[in-house]
Amino acid sequence: MARLNVNPTRMELTRLKRRLVTARRGHKLLKDKRDELMKQFLSIVNENNELRKSVEAALLQAHKSFAVASAVMSPEFLEEALMYPKQSVSLSLNLKNIMSVNVPIYDFKTGSEDAAEIFPYGLATTSGELDDAVITLSNLLEDLLHLAQLEKTAQMLAREIEKTRRRVNALEYVMIPQLEETIKYIIMKLDENERGNLSRLMKVKDMMLEQARQAAIKQNEMMSEKIS
Repeated sequence: MARLNVNPTRMELTRLKRRLVTARRGHKLLKDKRDELMKQFLSIVNENNELRKSVEAALLQAHKSFAVASAVMSPEFLEEALMYPKQSVSLSLNLKNIMSVNVPIYDFKTGSEDAAEIFPYGLATTSGELDDAVITLSNLLEDLLHLAQLEKTAQMLAREIEKTRRRVNALEYVMIPQLEETIKYIIMKLDENERGNLSRLMKVKDMMLEQARQAAIKQNEMMSEKIS
């Protein structure tokens, strides 16, 4: 692992140690976030799969009813019956925060509480299969919106999981090893410098002791000459 290009000083060592502590803390927090996102994601995917199966079954039943209605009614009359809907629907969008991800919450409200408003035609002039298809589709609206909400939430969580995974890997396999390698290098260089300084001090001490010994010898020789 390549180390960072920094000066091997004690100030730089202190700074890198602080960065390493921060990187390790961030790595742990991101791993916890990733694990929680995965938990939420799997729960939503399971709910989405179950709801999708029930919605597809209901849509298939509605399609069968509509196919039968198409067989017993003329195309022109069927088109005229469904051309102008009576019921109005308003859709609202809110946001819910899941681990810093703002996911959508869909809700709808009908213009009228009267259940008969879903039929834009007279019941006496149409087939019962068409009524069944319209009722089924009307009852499916809430489930369809919830399914769309789950699918969008799953997509957004999947993107956030991938982004968080890349950050975790960058910290775990790049930044933290680089910081550790650089800190190890700086400590080694500082130890080498300290040993070099200690060796120089020892040499200076030896030289001073030798000079003192030579000076003492000369002084003794001079005293001996004076005495003699």
